[in-house]
Amino acid sequence: MAAKARSRSRSAARLAAVQALYQQEMEKTSLPRLLREFHAHRIGQVIEDTEYEAAEIDFFDTLVAGVDERREEIDALIVPKLAEGWSFERLDRPQRQILRCGVFELIAMPDIPTGAIISEYVDVADAFYEKREKAFVNGLLDAVAKEVRH
Repeated sequence: MAAKARSRSRSAARLAAVQALYQQEMEKTSLPRLLREFHAHRIGQVIEDTEYEAAEIDFFDTLVAGVDERREEIDALIVPKLAEGWSFERLDRPQRQILRCGVFELIAMPDIPTGAIISEYVDVADAFYEKREKAFVNGLLDAVAKEVRH
Protein backbone atom coordinates (compact mmCIF):
# COMPACT_ATOMS: atom_id res chain seq x y z
CA MET A 1 0.00 0.00 0.00
CA ALA A 2 2.84 2.42 0.82
CA ALA A 3 4.36 1.87 -2.64
CA LYS A 4 1.05 2.72 -4.29
CA ALA A 5 0.71 5.93 -2.25
CA ARG A 6 4.29 6.91 -3.15
CA SER A 7 3.56 6.25 -6.80
CA ARG A 8 0.48 8.51 -6.66
CA SER A 9 2.40 11.26 -4.86
CA ARG A 10 5.17 11.07 -7.48
CA SER A 11 2.61 11.21 -10.29
CA ALA A 12 1.10 14.29 -8.64
CA ALA A 13 4.58 15.81 -8.32
CA ARG A 14 5.20 15.28 -12.04
CA LEU A 15 1.94 16.99 -13.00
CA ALA A 16 2.60 19.85 -10.57
CA ALA A 17 6.14 20.25 -11.96
CA VAL A 18 4.79 20.58 -15.50
CA GLN A 19 2.27 23.17 -14.28
CA ALA A 20 4.94 25.08 -12.35
CA LEU A 21 7.32 25.17 -15.31
CA TYR A 22 4.47 26.30 -17.56
CA GLN A 23 3.74 29.13 -15.11
CA GLN A 24 7.43 30.01 -14.99
CA GLU A 25 7.58 30.26 -18.78
CA MET A 26 4.40 32.35 -18.96
CA GLU A 27 5.13 34.72 -16.09
CA LYS A 28 8.94 34.58 -15.81
CA THR A 29 8.53 33.72 -12.10
CA SER A 30 11.80 33.25 -10.23
CA LEU A 31 12.52 29.70 -9.13
CA PRO A 32 12.41 30.37 -5.35
CA ARG A 33 9.09 32.23 -5.63
CA LEU A 34 7.65 29.57 -7.93
CA LEU A 35 8.50 26.77 -5.49
CA ARG A 36 7.09 28.74 -2.52
CA GLU A 37 3.82 29.44 -4.38
CA PHE A 38 3.33 25.80 -5.32
CA HIS A 39 4.17 24.56 -1.83
CA ALA A 40 1.77 27.00 -0.19
CA HIS A 41 -1.07 27.27 -2.67
CA ARG A 42 -1.22 24.42 -5.18
CA ILE A 43 0.09 21.06 -4.04
CA GLY A 44 -2.52 19.20 -1.99
CA GLN A 45 -4.99 22.11 -2.23
CA VAL A 46 -8.50 22.50 -3.64
CA ILE A 47 -8.64 25.17 -6.35
CA GLU A 48 -11.83 25.93 -8.28
CA ASP A 49 -13.39 22.61 -7.20
CA THR A 50 -10.30 20.66 -8.30
CA GLU A 51 -8.50 18.83 -5.53
CA TYR A 52 -4.78 18.61 -6.15
CA GLU A 53 -3.29 15.33 -4.99
CA ALA A 54 -0.68 15.54 -2.26
CA ALA A 55 2.62 15.45 -4.10
CA GLU A 56 6.05 14.34 -2.97
CA ILE A 57 7.51 17.80 -2.36
CA ASP A 58 11.20 16.86 -2.59
CA PHE A 59 10.58 15.09 -5.90
CA PHE A 60 8.60 18.09 -7.20
CA ASP A 61 11.42 20.44 -6.18
CA THR A 62 14.04 18.22 -7.82
CA LEU A 63 12.08 18.15 -11.10
CA VAL A 64 11.40 21.89 -11.26
CA ALA A 65 14.89 22.96 -10.16
CA GLY A 66 16.56 20.33 -12.34
CA VAL A 67 14.69 21.36 -15.49
CA ASP A 68 15.36 25.02 -14.70
CA GLU A 69 19.08 24.38 -14.20
CA ARG A 70 19.59 22.02 -17.16
CA ARG A 71 17.11 23.57 -19.64
CA GLU A 72 19.67 24.13 -22.43
CA GLU A 73 21.01 20.58 -22.18
CA ILE A 74 17.46 19.17 -22.11
CA ASP A 75 16.28 21.26 -25.07
CA ALA A 76 19.37 20.21 -27.04
CA LEU A 77 18.28 16.58 -26.64
CA ILE A 78 14.68 17.29 -27.70
CA VAL A 79 15.18 19.54 -30.74
CA PRO A 80 16.95 16.99 -32.99
CA LYS A 81 14.09 14.54 -32.39
CA LEU A 82 11.42 16.90 -33.75
CA ALA A 83 10.09 16.37 -37.25
CA GLU A 84 11.78 18.30 -40.02
CA GLY A 85 10.41 21.82 -40.17
CA TRP A 86 9.32 21.84 -36.53
CA SER A 87 10.96 24.15 -34.04
CA PHE A 88 10.85 23.75 -30.28
CA GLU A 89 8.98 27.06 -29.99
CA ARG A 90 6.23 25.68 -32.24
CA LEU A 91 5.27 23.10 -29.60
CA ASP A 92 2.54 24.06 -27.14
CA ARG A 93 3.91 25.39 -23.85
CA PRO A 94 2.50 22.51 -21.77
CA GLN A 95 3.96 20.01 -24.23
CA ARG A 96 7.41 21.62 -23.94
CA GLN A 97 7.27 21.28 -20.16
CA ILE A 98 6.09 17.65 -20.30
CA LEU A 99 9.00 16.80 -22.60
CA ARG A 100 11.49 18.76 -20.50
CA CYS A 101 10.46 16.99 -17.30
CA GLY A 102 10.55 13.58 -18.97
CA VAL A 103 13.98 14.19 -20.49
CA PHE A 104 15.27 15.51 -17.16
CA GLU A 105 14.23 12.28 -15.44
CA LEU A 106 15.82 10.22 -18.21
CA ILE A 107 19.19 11.95 -17.85
CA ALA A 108 19.25 12.65 -14.11
CA MET A 109 17.40 9.76 -12.46
CA PRO A 110 18.91 6.47 -13.64
CA ASP A 111 17.24 4.63 -10.74
CA ILE A 112 13.79 5.17 -12.28
CA PRO A 113 13.10 2.69 -15.11
CA THR A 114 12.83 4.16 -18.60
CA GLY A 115 9.41 2.63 -19.21
CA ALA A 116 8.06 4.07 -15.98
CA ILE A 117 9.24 7.58 -16.87
CA ILE A 118 7.76 7.45 -20.36
CA SER A 119 4.48 6.01 -19.08
CA GLU A 120 4.21 8.68 -16.39
CA TYR A 121 4.65 11.54 -18.86
CA VAL A 122 2.22 10.00 -21.35
CA ASP A 123 -0.24 10.04 -18.42
CA VAL A 124 0.60 13.69 -17.72
CA ALA A 125 0.03 14.45 -21.41
CA ASP A 126 -3.39 12.81 -21.06
CA ALA A 127 -4.38 15.63 -18.69
CA PHE A 128 -3.80 18.16 -21.48
CA TYR A 129 -4.13 16.44 -24.85
CA GLU A 130 -5.78 13.86 -27.07
CA LYS A 131 -4.33 10.61 -28.40
CA ARG A 132 -2.06 12.08 -31.12
CA GLU A 133 -0.17 14.33 -28.72
CA LYS A 134 0.23 11.51 -26.19
CA ALA A 135 1.75 9.33 -28.93
CA PHE A 136 4.11 12.19 -29.80
CA VAL A 137 5.28 12.46 -26.16
CA ASN A 138 5.76 8.69 -26.05
CA GLY A 139 7.77 8.60 -29.28
CA LEU A 140 9.98 11.57 -28.48
CA LEU A 141 10.81 10.43 -24.95
CA ASP A 142 11.53 6.94 -26.28
CA ALA A 143 13.91 8.38 -28.89
CA VAL A 144 15.74 10.44 -26.26
CA ALA A 145 15.91 7.42 -23.94
CA LYS A 146 17.61 5.37 -26.67
CA GLU A 147 20.24 8.10 -26.94
CA VAL A 148 20.89 8.78 -23.24
CA ARG A 149 20.28 5.39 -21.62
CA HIS A 150 22.28 2.40 -22.74
